[in-house]
Amino acid sequence: MTIHVTPRSHPVLVLNADHRPLSYYPLSLWSWQEAIKAVFMDRVDILACYDVAVRSPSLSMALPSVVSLKSYVRSERTPAFTRFNVFLRDRFTCQYCGSGQDLTFDHVVPRSRGGQTTWENILTACAPCNLRKGDRSMREAGLHAHQMPWRPTVHDLHEAGRHFPPNHLHESWMDYLYWDTELDP
Repeated sequence: MTIHVTPRSHPVLVLNADHRPLSYYPLSLWSWQEAIKAVFMDRVDILACYDVAVRSPSLSMALPSVVSLKSYVRSERTPAFTRFNVFLRDRFTCQYCGSGQDLTFDHVVPRSRGGQTTWENILTACAPCNLRKGDRSMREAGLHAHQMPWRPTVHDLHEAGRHFPPNHLHESWMDYLYWDTELDP
């Protein structure tokens, strides 16, 4: 039986030297080619393998499914202010009505009133709530936020990411991942 190994097949879970994922959302994954290259460059340890091997004329190697870095990589202390990170902080839900559809940025203090685009002034809002609020304050628009905006740490975003497990989790990864399955995303 021949198993075709394509670049997107058999992703490899990448853990830091402390055996924690580098990130939960998106989950830290490498292609199997990147993982094998890192093995030969002696940058990672293989912790688990798939039941599939790649072969050359002189070598056969099981494809790694979980690797850990040999050197610890410190995460940045402050996450970048991006649309994705704001949505992740707010768990991909409108902070006014709870919808997860058609998400946008909302300036709590409208830009027309001097509000800035910062962690402390931006909330995730669905388009209908954002349009309803317009350039008014929440109070003037009759809206109430479930959570006021705040500046998250990298740890906060990693914790938020744990609420959104990917569609595919290989069984060999489960000992290294801790998903919050009590809450729905």
